[in-house]
Amino acid sequence: MQLFKTKSVDILTSEAEGGGQRLARVLGTFDVTMVGIGAIIGAGIFAMVGEAAVKGNAGPSLVISLLITAAACGFCALCYAELAAMVPVAGSAYTYAYATMGELVAWIIGWDLILEYAIGNVAVAISWSGYFNDFLKSITGLDVPVWLRLDYHTFIARGYDIASVPHIFGLPVVVNLLSVTVTAVLTWLLVTGIKETTRFNSLMVGIKLLVLAVFVAFGFYYFNPSNWTPFAPGGWTGIQAGAAYIFFAYIGFDAVSTVAEETKDPKRDMPRGIIGSLIICTVIYVLVAVVLTGMMPFGELKNKIAEPLVAGLEYNHAARWLIALVSVGAVVATTAVLLVFQMGQPRIFFSMSRDGLLPKYFAKVHPVHRTPHVTTIWTGVFVALFSAFFSLDVMAELCNIGTLFAFILVCAGVIILRVREPGRARPFRAPGGLFTPLAGIAFCLYLILGLEFMTWMRFVIWLAAGLLIYFMYGYRNSRLRAPAGTI
Repeated sequence: MQLFKTKSVDILTSEAEGGGQRLARVLGTFDVTMVGIGAIIGAGIFAMVGEAAVKGNAGPSLVISLLITAAACGFCALCYAELAAMVPVAGSAYTYAYATMGELVAWIIGWDLILEYAIGNVAVAISWSGYFNDFLKSITGLDVPVWLRLDYHTFIARGYDIASVPHIFGLPVVVNLLSVTVTAVLTWLLVTGIKETTRFNSLMVGIKLLVLAVFVAFGFYYFNPSNWTPFAPGGWTGIQAGAAYIFFAYIGFDAVSTVAEETKDPKRDMPRGIIGSLIICTVIYVLVAVVLTGMMPFGELKNKIAEPLVAGLEYNHAARWLIALVSVGAVVATTAVLLVFQMGQPRIFFSMSRDGLLPKYFAKVHPVHRTPHVTTIWTGVFVALFSAFFSLDVMAELCNIGTLFAFILVCAGVIILRVREPGRARPFRAPGGLFTPLAGIAFCLYLILGLEFMTWMRFVIWLAAGLLIYFMYGYRNSRLRAPAGTI
C-alpha cells in the first residue's frame, strides 16, 4: 500500500511555498492565456492537419475530427482547470496524481508526461526545421542542404541519394542541425527568466494569429466546393483516425498548469488561461481546416504532408509574398510551441525531484533568475539530440498516446477528490457533476483506439522503462516515506 500513498493538497501547497526551491510568482491571466495559445497553435495546425487528412484518410471530414478532438479536450480542460485552481503547484498531472492516486501512479504519469512535452517537442522541432527552410527559400532563395534538415529515416524514405552526402569515418552525415540550433537558443532564453520568456511568447502569439487570419481570408478566396467530394473518404474510421492524429494539434492547453506555481493568482488565472486558450484555438483550427481542405484535393497533400498550408497556397499559385508570410507564421508558431513545451517539461522534473523521486540535483533553482535551470538545460539537450535523428510521425504518435493517458488520469483525479474530499474548497468547479470527467475519459479512450498498434507497443515499453527507474531509485528515495527529521 506504500506504493499508493498520497500526498495531501495542503502538504503539496506548503512545500511549494517554502524553502529555497520556490519559484517566482509573476504571471497574470493574460500571460497564462498566451502561454496556452502559444503551446496549442504550432506544429499541429501547420503540419499535423496534413498527416490527419492523408494518413488518417479523413479528407475534408477532418473538420469533424477537429470538433471531436475539441470536445475531448474541452472536458479534460475543465478537469485540469479544477485541479490547477485547487493545487497551484508546478508539476501538472503528476502533482494531481500524487494528491489523488498515490506515488506509483504519480510516477507513471510524470514519466508519461515526458512523451507529451519532451517527445512532443522533438516533433515540433523537426517540423520547425522544415518551415524555417521554406522561409529562407522564399525570402533569400537559400536552401539548406537536405542532409542538415532531415533525419536519416526520412532522408531515405523520400528517395534522396545517401551517397551524395558527406561521410565521416564511412558513416553518412544526415542530421537535423536546424532543430538542434533552435532548441539551444530557446533553452538559453528559458534559463534567463519566466517573465522574459512569456513576453517573448506573447509577441510570437500575436504574429501567428495575424498570419493565420490572412491565410483563412485567402483560403476562402481559393475555396472550391468540388474539393469536398468525397467529404469522408475513410468513413467514420477515417474520422476517428483523423481525430487521433490531429489530437497533437490540441496538446498545449494543459501546459498552462505547469506554470501554476509562477502565477500571481492561480485560483483565478489557471481556469481562465486553460479554458480561454482552448476555445480561441478551436475556432481558429476549424476555420483553417475548412479552407485548407477546400483549397485543394486532399490527395495532393501527399507530396508535401509536413507543410500543408504552404502546399495549399502553392497548389493555387498564390503570390510569393503570401507563401513567405505563411512560412514566417509557421516558424513563429512552432517556435512558440517549442518555447512553452520546453518551459513545461523542466517544471515536471523539478516537482518530481522535490518529492525525492529524482535526484536533488534536478530541483535546483537559479539564484538570480529563479528558474529550474538544471532541468531546463537537460531537457534542451534531450530534445536537441532526438530531433536531430528521429522522424516526425513516430514522435507525434508517441506524444499523442502519452498525453491521452495523462488526460484520463487527470479526469479520474477529479472524480476521486470529489468523492474523498467533497467539502474541500474549489475555486473553480467543472460543471456537469461527474459527467464531465467521465466524458473526458470516454473521449480520450475513443481517440486512443484510433492509434496504431506499434504506437501502443512503444508506449508499453516506455512505461516499463519508467517503472524500472522508479523501483531502482524513486521508491528508495521518496520524501513521502522518509523518516521524520531527515527531509
